[in-house]
Amino acid sequence: MWRRAFCNLSKRPFSSQPEIPTLYSFLQPSTFSLIRTESPSTTPPKPDDQTPLTLTQEHKSNLESTLLDSIKSNNTDEAWKSFKTLSNYSAFPSKSLTNSVIIHLSSLNDTHNIKRAFASVVFLLEKKQELLKPETVHVLLNSMRDANSAAPAFALVKCMFKNRFFIHFSLWGDVLVEICRKNGNFGGFLQVFNENCRVAIDEKLNFLKPSLAACNAALECCCREVESITDAEKVVETMSVLGVRPDECSFGLLAYLYALKGLKEKIAELEGLISGFGFPDKGFFLSNLIRGFVKCGNLASVSATILRGVRETGGQGLCFEEGTYGEVVSGFLQNGSIKDLATLIGETQTLESPSVIVERSVGYGIINACVNLGLLDKAHMIFDEMNAQGASLGLGVYLPILKAYCKEQRTAEAAQLVTDISGLGLQLDVATYDALIEASMSCQDFQSAFSMFRDMREARIPDLQGSYLTIMTGLTECHRPELMAAFLDEIVEDPRIEIGTHDWNSIIHAFCKAGRLEDARRTFRRMTFLQFEPNEQTYLSLINGNVTVEKYFNVMMLWNEVKRKVSAEGETKLKLDSSLVDAFLYALVKGGFFDAVMQVVEKSQEMKIFVDKWRYKQAFMEKHKKLRVSKLRRKNRGKMEALIAFKNWAGLSA
Repeated sequence: MWRRAFCNLSKRPFSSQPEIPTLYSFLQPSTFSLIRTESPSTTPPKPDDQTPLTLTQEHKSNLESTLLDSIKSNNTDEAWKSFKTLSNYSAFPSKSLTNSVIIHLSSLNDTHNIKRAFASVVFLLEKKQELLKPETVHVLLNSMRDANSAAPAFALVKCMFKNRFFIHFSLWGDVLVEICRKNGNFGGFLQVFNENCRVAIDEKLNFLKPSLAACNAALECCCREVESITDAEKVVETMSVLGVRPDECSFGLLAYLYALKGLKEKIAELEGLISGFGFPDKGFFLSNLIRGFVKCGNLASVSATILRGVRETGGQGLCFEEGTYGEVVSGFLQNGSIKDLATLIGETQTLESPSVIVERSVGYGIINACVNLGLLDKAHMIFDEMNAQGASLGLGVYLPILKAYCKEQRTAEAAQLVTDISGLGLQLDVATYDALIEASMSCQDFQSAFSMFRDMREARIPDLQGSYLTIMTGLTECHRPELMAAFLDEIVEDPRIEIGTHDWNSIIHAFCKAGRLEDARRTFRRMTFLQFEPNEQTYLSLINGNVTVEKYFNVMMLWNEVKRKVSAEGETKLKLDSSLVDAFLYALVKGGFFDAVMQVVEKSQEMKIFVDKWRYKQAFMEKHKKLRVSKLRRKNRGKMEALIAFKNWAGLSA
């Protein structure tokens, strides 16, 4: 079927003659003297006057030994000198050693040594090709690919053909394809490809059969670069003769060319062949068909092809090749066809299924292409035109604009658009909400973040935890405890959000750190009212906050509360730890509440918590150095006894 699809085309001769100057220019300055005669050839340089005209066996053995040792020790210059001397007198080293030196030079990945390797291979092709292993050529070509040396790579392959050194296609052909793709031009490869295929067919050398990737590269050159139907169909016929089965890419490239040339009958033949080959996905084919129509300015056919594609998928959307929608948008906008783009989106939305994946909808593809091309204003114009036409706007039209707002941190506009989307009964996914809220928090647009979180809750999104944490973390980092408290109070009863004591602790800690103790106490009361159990961190923050402003009486009140909750056996949810004991002792000593101090000491001893007395000695000396027991004896016997007990415990009796 494939063979019958296209007519037989005559083969064109191949010649490497024009490429010889490229080979020689690569060797400037020459590292292996190549003398051009009537037919280009590579000859060794004349020996120096001091070197004997012939090499003795002993001298040759010494040079080979030096060559081998130099390769092993990575002494490249010495290895090259020995190899060059041997080659100058056609006293080539063994096959194994010859290939070893070329592979060594190729593996160094620097231009100078790649030139040496290249010159050596060319010389061997001319003089002693039986010494050259095919795998060595493969290694050298890979090095040329890595060095982005296209010209010498082609010169080498053409020299191989010129000297009838035929090796398996996989050792050189696919590397040339990679080199061409890297350089964005397949012109040189097409010529080599045609010569290779001629030899393969004429001399029945099956190992020269090109890979499918190589055939498609040649086809790409014919269809996209040369834009020649004759050349393209010649490649197709060659594929048929050599038994290379085409794929979706092959048909897509031909579709581009036929669309460009306006050959509707040829396009119909291609579609019949695609069905015959049983290819399930026509995305690549349609992408190239559309690109061909765009390039020739046939926008009506672009729209018709897209609509037909949507129908053929049963309304499940299109999966085009990357960049297709970008070319569609550019093509329409060059003709000032905003209205036509809006109409196209509207028509596809009537054909697309409600369950279509948003990213595969045509509306998403077109608007997203506008955004990616930096044409957000054009996206808005399409948006406005669709509204003017009374078209229903699907979620795919909104998403790219939302993403653009997010990227540009236009979060207030994004929040308003989210509200509009919700009003239309459309629902964004969790990932989109999360990204928008994160963008709002990063630019400290807290009101937009709150607005979008409310929309999430009203839209009955089940997973709110990620965005909740984003907001709380952002407010904590920005030191906005009052907003944290208001936000938490608003959502505390939502069962979809997991709120714990640590969330309240974050707010209390932030208020205490800012010296806003009344707000901290208010938050603490609200927390306990909602039956969230304070823990060690809660009290630690409150103690440190009160110490900062020297409100030691408040610390004593906190101790009375903690004392009621703590048992010696540790059966309650709250347990004294060393940090909490240390905070209470330091604050109570500073405040002079020694009775409470000794209660803390007693509890710590019961719970076997280590206490460093030195810290509290220091606190006492700083605050109560002049305090005398005799003064307290006359005023308050209980305080006196507590003070004596503390001094005895702390070692201050003396």
